[in-house]
Amino acid sequence: MWRKVRGIGAAVGLLVLIGSGCNGSGRGSSEPPSPLEESSAPHGEEPTFDEHSAFAFLQRQVDFGPRAPGTSGHSQARTYFLTTLRTYADAVTVQDFTHTGGGQTFTFTNILAEFNPTGSHPLLLGAHWDTRPLADQDPNPQNRSQPILGANDGASGVAVLLEIARVLKEHPPPRRVILALFDAEDLGQTPYAEEYSLGARYFAQHLGRFRPEEAIIVDMIGDRALRIYQEGHSLQFAPALVRKVFQTAAALGYPQFVPEPRYTIIDDHLPLLQAGIPAIDLIDFEYPEPPSPGRYWHTLEDTVDKCSSASLKAVGEVLLHLIFAAE
Repeated sequence: MWRKVRGIGAAVGLLVLIGSGCNGSGRGSSEPPSPLEESSAPHGEEPTFDEHSAFAFLQRQVDFGPRAPGTSGHSQARTYFLTTLRTYADAVTVQDFTHTGGGQTFTFTNILAEFNPTGSHPLLLGAHWDTRPLADQDPNPQNRSQPILGANDGASGVAVLLEIARVLKEHPPPRRVILALFDAEDLGQTPYAEEYSLGARYFAQHLGRFRPEEAIIVDMIGDRALRIYQEGHSLQFAPALVRKVFQTAAALGYPQFVPEPRYTIIDDHLPLLQAGIPAIDLIDFEYPEPPSPGRYWHTLEDTVDKCSSASLKAVGEVLLHLIFAAE
């Protein structure tokens, strides 16, 4: 995925589209507080997030090997996600679509799991489930044609969502929740931003009854030294949701959420912003932390030992609290 944006032309074009989308059918930087921002009191007995169960979901994905489109790992993971989510969710919808690039046509799959589908204030929680087909940032040139395992960049966000699905099966939420597993996020080649987030783009173009009131994307949140800063597009176009998430994290005592801007990212929240949906990206791009930030990103070093169940818990607990906050 193309991450850091520093005045590159493609990013500017995206920002123009985002601005017009949010000003038309969504909310721009002057947006009012989101419906649940004013109150964060728990709705009845709030369930807890099992970090060990979440980490098992992460490990299970990595056990399939690389999940790049067209691989056996991708096919096995798709089947696993469908089987698992059909066990937990009230309804599961499959969005299959195709895309041709580099002389090849691939079939991709978005998986949408609904909880309390007739409830109000629909919240979408999303993560990409595919992995990078090339370790193009690996320090060893001989490794750069190999696919990555994507323990953090791919499996960590999905692991949090699968654990939330398990919890919501046992504790039905007071609001409508859509868990979206987006495919084909990580196929692009820098600096062509339009080649990334194909699954989220397809979803945003076919919203129908799945249009959420707000959306949170989680990506690369399994880092053992987790630090989530306020992402630039999120802060500019969905500031109320950013405030709500980081205030919730502070109230729950999770210092992994740092209420400061740090970087601007091309990720799956952008197609949602373009569709006028207040959407934010929770991501730790400094993988690992300084003095070598980003050293594991898109390399063969993105493995399970670089991830932590405590990091999954920090993110999962915050998201669960947002789900069960009083209306």
